[in-house]
Amino acid sequence: MPEPLASINHGEDSIWGNSVDLKSAHRIMLNASSGKGKTTFAGVIYGLRHDYTGTVTFDGVNIRSFTPDQWTEIRKIKISAIFQDLQLFPDLTVKENLLLKNQLTDTYSEMEFKQMLQQLEIENKWEQECGLLSMGQRQRVAIIRALAQPYEWLILDEPFSHLDVANADRCLSMIHERTMEQGAGFVLTSLGSAHDYEYDYELKL
Repeated sequence: MPEPLASINHGEDSIWGNSVDLKSAHRIMLNASSGKGKTTFAGVIYGLRHDYTGTVTFDGVNIRSFTPDQWTEIRKIKISAIFQDLQLFPDLTVKENLLLKNQLTDTYSEMEFKQMLQQLEIENKWEQECGLLSMGQRQRVAIIRALAQPYEWLILDEPFSHLDVANADRCLSMIHERTMEQGAGFVLTSLGSAHDYEYDYELKL
């Protein structure tokens, strides 16, 4: 239970206050209204939030025991994330943001990045500073960046909030393909829309 949310009345089927497993290689929808803790969930899973009671384990190990070096390795090859604020470097170009991340694991070539940008209809933004992009364009860049590493889990915190249906579908198709390719799983948080995707199961806050 996140300490800031302890005073809120959560439903019986909420993950807060209950035991829940994220099953390996499953695609999971996490539905909740605003203020229920979707971003808090992402922060806890990624090791950025520590203000909670109870125990969170990854591969059977309490995540509170991980050292900074262990978290670095986990975030490099086991867990990737897209946060609501995207965390792009606004003064760097799309190219620079993508290649900076890619240097960690050498996952894609420049040509592959350009093909992904084309698939999401922003191929003309390669040399554009991210701070000058629209929010929808930034979200698409952040999605591509998150896919540019090996991962067992991909955590997506409302990644399509500034996208129309067609662009959200394109992004979800890319995410699905990359996740299946790795035999990985993902958790996608949403305010209610399932984006016409067949998830393995749904969690609630």
